[in-house]
Amino acid sequence: MKSVKLDGKGRVAIVDVPRPVPGPGEVLIRTRMSALCGSELKTYRGGGMARGNSGHEAVGCIEVLGEGVTSLHVGLRVGVSAICGCGRQDCPECEAGQSTWCPRKKFYGSMHAEYFVTAATGCLPLPDDVPDDVGVLVSGDGLGVPYHTSLKLQGSDVRSVAVFGLGPVGLGSVLLQAHLGRRVIAVDLIPERLEYARHLGAAHRIDAHSQDPLTMIQRLTENRGVDAAIEAAGVPTTAQQCFKAVRRAGLVVFNGEQGPVELSPSEDFIRRDIRAVGSWFFHVGEFQAMVSLLRRGLPVGSLITHTFPLDKAAEAFATFASGKAAKVLLDMRTDSARNLHLYPA
Repeated sequence: MKSVKLDGKGRVAIVDVPRPVPGPGEVLIRTRMSALCGSELKTYRGGGMARGNSGHEAVGCIEVLGEGVTSLHVGLRVGVSAICGCGRQDCPECEAGQSTWCPRKKFYGSMHAEYFVTAATGCLPLPDDVPDDVGVLVSGDGLGVPYHTSLKLQGSDVRSVAVFGLGPVGLGSVLLQAHLGRRVIAVDLIPERLEYARHLGAAHRIDAHSQDPLTMIQRLTENRGVDAAIEAAGVPTTAQQCFKAVRRAGLVVFNGEQGPVELSPSEDFIRRDIRAVGSWFFHVGEFQAMVSLLRRGLPVGSLITHTFPLDKAAEAFATFASGKAAKVLLDMRTDSARNLHLYPA
């Protein structure tokens, strides 16, 4: 079968590899579409991967059931959560649908391929009214991370939200927070991303290359600060800015993976009653709520800007790495590319 191989330093190849075989509790998926995630760029630009690939968002149809799998059937179309809980009845986290908190959770990747193996517990049957491309976002990072993040921002006192970093996850939060009726301030360095944010519902955009985000946020909020700030860039500078951007008793939510960040307990937390929380992947138990949001009019598909056939994976990664695309998909159902660049510069 064909599979993407990341050779590092921006090099991508299509290689022939054996079709994987599912083990106990696993299934083999025939891939229909997969999506590129910002977390893959470190591997793409860096040392690459000796085996497999970094793909971890996909939709496909079940081809083979592994031993002991009785809850699914061959031919079923599913979205796939890359984080799979153990599914045991004695696991309180899995019983509650909180898959990413399962102490025996596993990560499954290598989804940029014609076939891949995953755990049955990570398979989310897709309703007929959810198309493949939207299904990739609803069962993966595209909507999953913004939705899980939104659960941290509950309350009528959260009326304004600043989103720092407009990669796919940040843009997803712009879309969702605007859909929820909040005033969104989008911050990034790339003009194309700021333009996407405008069309996704951002009330204000700040070009951090030419404007000071903190000065602009204070001006836009009459020196009060926003109610919440989402750090989706994974950069220490923006993490620090988030704390200064929120009002007293404001909330900072971390999405962007990064190393240590220098913060002051007194200045950044204690004296202004600031709260900060992390938000990683979504729980499989949240999937139906995301489908309900989609049915109530959340235009999740507007996050997709490009699709490429599997053979054009190198072009897909280059387009994604340019920073001038939102969600980029690989379509195993076709041999032609589609440019869905809705808002050209």
